[in-house]
Amino acid sequence: MSQVKRSFRERLRNLYFAESLAAIRFQLTLALIDIAIICFFLLGPYLRKGAGYLILDYLIAVWIAVELGAQMLIARSLRRWLSRPMTWIDILVLGTLLFPQLLFNFAFLRALRIWAITQRPIFKVMLRRLGKAHLIDVATAVVNFIVFLFTITGFVYTFFFYGENGAEGFIDAFYFTVATVTTTGFGDITLPGTFGKLTSIATMIIGISLFVRLAQAIIRPHKVTFSCPECGLQRHDADAVHCKACGHILNIPDEGA
Repeated sequence: MSQVKRSFRERLRNLYFAESLAAIRFQLTLALIDIAIICFFLLGPYLRKGAGYLILDYLIAVWIAVELGAQMLIARSLRRWLSRPMTWIDILVLGTLLFPQLLFNFAFLRALRIWAITQRPIFKVMLRRLGKAHLIDVATAVVNFIVFLFTITGFVYTFFFYGENGAEGFIDAFYFTVATVTTTGFGDITLPGTFGKLTSIATMIIGISLFVRLAQAIIRPHKVTFSCPECGLQRHDADAVHCKACGHILNIPDEGA
C-alpha cells in the first residue's frame, strides 16, 4: 500500500510541477479554475443575494480543501508546505467560505487568491514557450499590483461601504482605492474617522511602493535568474559570458530553447 501511495504522490507531483504535455494540460486546467473562482469572488457583491450564492460558495470551499490536501500530499515535508504563503492564504479563504456569516469581515482576503495564478508553474512555462520569458518579472509585478488593488478594495468595501447597494458600494470602494493609490486625491469619496485616515495612509504608502516596483520591472534592463557556480550571484544579463561579481565563466541556457 505504501508503494502505491508513493507512486500516486510522484504522479501527482509531476502533474503539478513537470513540463510534460499532460502536466501542462493539468496545470492549465487548474489555472482556468483559479480564474473562474477569482471572477466569482470579484462578483460577490453583486451575487451575494442570489439563491445559488451559498451553493457556489460551498462548492468552491470543497475545491480549495481538496487542493490543499493534494498540495500537502505532494509536499516534500509538512514544514515546507506550512511555510508557503499560498497555503495560509488558501486556509484563510477556506475559512471565509465555510463560515461566510461569521467571517464576512475577512472576505476581502479572497482577492489574494489572484496571487495563486503566478504561483502555478504554468505561469512561467507558458511565458517561456511563448518566447516572453523576459516578461516574467513584469507580469509578476503586474499581478502583485492587481492583488493589492483588489485586496484593498475588498477591505474598504467590507469596512466602509458594506451597507450600501452591492454594485454601488463596491464601485465606490474601487474608485477610492484607485484614486488613493495613484495619489490623485479628488476628495469626493473619503473614509471617515481615524481608522479611515490610517487606511488611506497605508494604501498610499504600499500602493506607491508597488507602483514603483512595477515601473522598475518595466524599464530596467532584462536579466535572467541563473546562479553563478562560484559566488552564487542570481541575476545576470541574458547574454552574459562572465559573472560580473567574480568573473567566473557562465553557461546560461538559451531562454528560447
